[in-house]
Amino acid sequence: MTGNAHVVVVGGGYAGVMAANRLTLRDDVTVTLVNPRPDLVHRVRLHQLVGGSHDAVVAYEDVLAGRVRLVVDTATRIDAAERRLALTSGGTLDYDYLVYAVGSGSAETDVPGAAEFGHRLATLEEAQRLRAALGATPASAPVTVVGAGPTGIETAAELAETGRAVTLVCGGVLGPYLHTRGRRSVAKELARLGVRVVDGPGTKVTAVNRDAVRLADGRELPSAVTVWTVGFGVPDLAARSGLSTDAVGRLLTDETLTSVDDERVVAAGDSAAPSGLPLRMSCLNATPLGARAADTVLSRIAGEQPGELHQLMYAQCVSLGRGAGVYQFANRSDVAVWLHIGAGMGARIKEIVCSGIPGHLSGEARKPGSYRLHRLPGGVGKRQRMLRAHRADPTAAAADHSA
Repeated sequence: MTGNAHVVVVGGGYAGVMAANRLTLRDDVTVTLVNPRPDLVHRVRLHQLVGGSHDAVVAYEDVLAGRVRLVVDTATRIDAAERRLALTSGGTLDYDYLVYAVGSGSAETDVPGAAEFGHRLATLEEAQRLRAALGATPASAPVTVVGAGPTGIETAAELAETGRAVTLVCGGVLGPYLHTRGRRSVAKELARLGVRVVDGPGTKVTAVNRDAVRLADGRELPSAVTVWTVGFGVPDLAARSGLSTDAVGRLLTDETLTSVDDERVVAAGDSAAPSGLPLRMSCLNATPLGARAADTVLSRIAGEQPGELHQLMYAQCVSLGRGAGVYQFANRSDVAVWLHIGAGMGARIKEIVCSGIPGHLSGEARKPGSYRLHRLPGGVGKRQRMLRAHRADPTAAAADHSA
């Protein structure tokens, strides 16, 4: 490709900002970042916003390269044939390449009352509304957190540490990603904070009303404020635009993160489904996927073959209030292993991770191309074996990957 290229990045989360910054590596590339908010939402700290220990926002001027143009707006449709992005404001943006980094949000649910009475926690606005609801509720009133993944565990711990009477409803096992040893560590810290954990058979929530949560086994738990943290979904922009998606709605790509429909559209982060075998939705994967997506675009502009996706390391980091945490190690299939770091050291590692994300982004803004974690050797062979298994039996391979 000759002449200047305009790349539009849709979504200003961790993946989108990393991609936008990295794209400034070439002087002949103009980059526009489209995001509905004027600041970066530091999503891994949203539970801290609810607990009052952090505002979970980072100014774009601190993490976004000066050459990136920020457009505060929302994309409504991608016209791949015309290479044009339509915006809520009525405007449009023409592009040579588009990076699809729209992220994820709360999953839809058909549980009666959950949408009406359950407070979600996947976006800044949802976290702010939950904080306001808690502020309007007596400190002694019961709070029920539904969902025992990282968001549910972290929110329950954060609120309990402020003195709230918190019940965590697991709908099954506590911390389903965690190894048994890591799970025991989490349970111990939650008990120390006074969180009542309701787990095991019959604990799926069947209904939510204004002042209670009903379980499958017939129990009703009093709840003045119910926090709903069950699952994540993705925006339907790709599907609405006629692009191929997986069952969840993530953009289907090849192993270079290029859309299976159009080589000018490249995906990154939670909204990408490479080869129909997406990586777990997490900040651990979002940032390197953003760098990989940018590298794919830069390779295509240079007339080179883009490199393929691989991931060297998997883990999960969970905070348990301000004084404890668990860092859970995993193998290259993203399955938790026995090794974990807990208690105070776990909390310190979690804080290093949370503080390190803006550091990676600002480092790439200052020196495009300096981020290297997605290029470390290792993980290629494992990814190829998983792909072969997925092609042979997509259902079994996907289940194994998400175990």
